[in-house]
Amino acid sequence: MGSTGKSESGRGAPSERRLDRNWQELLQELRVAQTGVQILTGFLLTIPFTPRFEELGSTRHAVYGAVLCCAVAATLLLMTPVALHRALFHRGARPWLVETADRLARWGLGAQTVAIVGVVWFILELIGPWWIAAAVVSTIATFVLVVWVAVPARERRIG
Repeated sequence: MGSTGKSESGRGAPSERRLDRNWQELLQELRVAQTGVQILTGFLLTIPFTPRFEELGSTRHAVYGAVLCCAVAATLLLMTPVALHRALFHRGARPWLVETADRLARWGLGAQTVAIVGVVWFILELIGPWWIAAAVVSTIATFVLVVWVAVPARERRIG
């Protein structure tokens, strides 16, 4: 560090470096999540244009609509941190931006999970017995709750 209190990278205090690191890690995570949800949303947007879509009935259309809305919500929630960064670039809002982007990413992952579970239900219920769809969806939901929620909560309590 020089006499100005700044590190060689040009950033100041350790908290600023930590914010920079947190922001970079969050962006990497968002890239992974965005790719998946954008592919899912693109797939969902093509379904109404298939010949059999009109044959599905109103209940399946409602399920499809709910799943599509969750996928679009996830897409928007996961892209919003980038839009906020662009709008607030060089405005000294990094602490707020990192905290807000973290919340948006959590909500986006939740919406993405609901969309994934919903699309699996939609497809499996369409091609087979409802109980198989229910079993698979229950397994996926349980996996997400255990690995994404319970395990990290346990680790936070222990650590």
